Amino acid sequence: MGSRLLNIQRRAAEHGRLRTGYTQGGKPVRSATWVVTSHSEEHVRTAATLWGGEVEQWNPLNSSIAQWRVITKAASVEALITPGDPLNQYNELWSKGGCQRRCDGETELLSRRPCLCAARFGEEWHQQKKGVVCSVTSRLNVMLPDLSGMGMWRAETHSFYAASEWGAMVDIVLAGTDGRGFVPVTLRIEPRQVVRDGKTKRFPVVVVELRGVTPRQALAGPMTAAVALDPSGAGQAVAALEAARPDYLAEAEAALTPDDVGDVYRRAHAAGHLDDELVNRLKAIADRLKAEAAGPDEDGAYEAEVVDATS
Repeated sequence: MGSRLLNIQRRAAEHGRLRTGYTQGGKPVRSATWVVTSHSEEHVRTAATLWGGEVEQWNPLNSSIAQWRVITKAASVEALITPGDPLNQYNELWSKGGCQRRCDGETELLSRRPCLCAARFGEEWHQQKKGVVCSVTSRLNVMLPDLSGMGMWRAETHSFYAASEWGAMVDIVLAGTDGRGFVPVTLRIEPRQVVRDGKTKRFPVVVVELRGVTPRQALAGPMTAAVALDPSGAGQAVAALEAARPDYLAEAEAALTPDDVGDVYRRAHAAGHLDDELVNRLKAIADRLKAEAAGPDEDGAYEAEVVDATS
């Protein structure tokens, strides 16, 4: 092709979903731990290894296509917010026939009419029963760094409370990174309760928290991938220590005499880098140099005078 379409937005493949509920006997059940679903058995089995739970085949409601699912034992998982804007939020009403309404809070986008729920029930429309009005729907695309593949996982919630919290967190992150670079976060299912009309209502809310970095670091600009993957810096510290450690074996191999190998040994000992393996390998190099010194060189000459004991 002689040209490229530059206005097509790049989008990583979706590997699966992070859910806060599941169906049992055709009825929805809220979960206190994450439910991981995917078309890929490998992804789900890896998630089960990391976070517990039993892998099973599963059919989403109103779908004949089987997927894989694990109801994990983990209430929190590590994730990465990726470059770009990872969050979209709408008020949506769904039926077996698909999405019936999708509203941005002011305009119902499918019919291009003013918000139907607010027009009928006023500002507190979200307190109406599910199915009568739209559900606040937030979808956050994240990368799970400990699962294979470079695609996205979609965390979705219909919580009115999570909607504002997710939006605020993502706005803060984007203010710091300008949509560039990765940000390490924890996705945590937090139990909450409210008292309304004398009745206590308990429900889970998905909280998005910075992981391993402070607000100062998150707002300082895009992070490197290395920092985002290991915000504790432990891996980087180990790499720095390894980089600072001399290659004693290479120095010993380049030595000309056993005394030179002895110098390498003494420097390694002074630096606290000696271990049994290094001692044995340095000794082997020194022994080899001693043996070579006892014989003639390439020209047949000996390093020291050889005395014939028979003369």
